[in-house]
Amino acid sequence: MRLLLDENLPKRLKLDFPEHEVFTVRDKKWNGVKNGELLKLLTEEGFDALLTFDKNLQHQQNFSKYSVAVFVLSAKINRYEVLTHLSSQIREYLNHAPLSRGVVVIQ
Repeated sequence: MRLLLDENLPKRLKLDFPEHEVFTVRDKKWNGVKNGELLKLLTEEGFDALLTFDKNLQHQQNFSKYSVAVFVLSAKINRYEVLTHLSSQIREYLNHAPLSRGVVVIQ
């Protein structure tokens, strides 16, 4: 699957998903792109999911327009040492393709 890590996540999180094609927003040169435009770009580029730390995203966008899953990582801080503990839950969802589109909160 093609995954995109939002710019608010540590890029080292890519290493937690070696069986998938993982890019960061920086890899794609999409830094500073607003959420609505980012979701549009994800769809156009054939991504399957976005991983983000943006807890407000789920309340700001109409996900019925997009065919991607959005994993919102919920933790006290967005450091790799903390977020890596959520990766196994994300992998569980990824292993049960096809993904449902919309938001999944991982905590």
